[in-house]
Amino acid sequence: MTSETSSTRPGSGAPHPALVLVAHGSRDPRALATVRTLARRVRERRPHLAVHLGHIELNEPLLPDVLAALPAGSRAGAVLVPLLLSRGYHVKRDLPAAAAAAGHLRTRVAAPLGPHPLLVDVLHDRLREAGWPAGPGERERRRAGVVLAASGSRDPEAAVDTARTAALLAHRLGVPVLPAYASGPGPGVAAAARALAARGRHHAALASYFTAPGRFATEAATAFDGVVAAPLGAHPGLARLALHRYDSALRAPAGPARHLAPA
Repeated sequence: MTSETSSTRPGSGAPHPALVLVAHGSRDPRALATVRTLARRVRERRPHLAVHLGHIELNEPLLPDVLAALPAGSRAGAVLVPLLLSRGYHVKRDLPAAAAAAGHLRTRVAAPLGPHPLLVDVLHDRLREAGWPAGPGERERRRAGVVLAASGSRDPEAAVDTARTAALLAHRLGVPVLPAYASGPGPGVAAAARALAARGRHHAALASYFTAPGRFATEAATAFDGVVAAPLGAHPGLARLALHRYDSALRAPAGPARHLAPA
């Protein structure tokens, strides 16, 4: 992929670190197309910033290759922005290890995308696109609920982050939102849907808390009988959030391969 060749802010004369979007990688070609579109939207929002895309596995270019290709020097360096929705092994271990291995660069690791109110905006938009009513009445709300389908992780902090997003979305919609997971501990999609039904919430929808289409998103949709929203995808809100995470990482105290918790 091509990227902007200049990372200097107009009028400042000072180089800015490259933004390296880090996707997980997927065998589903829709996932690769999605993150490429998202990278393009990030570039469009900040055309004077060098924006690159790397993958943890399964797709090229792999993150170590992207970092190795960046020019050496401590004045600019790079900020790794994970296109991941919670804390977990990749954010805590894989990305800092890749950053440390790129010894020629001054590198930071930003917080994952979630939780954040901008993600709730995107989830709401996707639900609306799938048929969620714009202004449900009180009677509708008493019968409705949402399952928030996420990838899952053995890291307990990942579940904390997903639960926080569920709480933010519940506040936005005015209905219960139960997290469900495609892998790792925690309830699956079908179990979360049954839990909503047991509370009288028979009009449920599935919010797909996945960055892009892929195996987990497909499995979650298959396990759910009802309205299914699309994954977050290349929504403009994700481009805004990626740049917010980049800017937040730059404002934090300097340190090699610094990892930031969501805020």
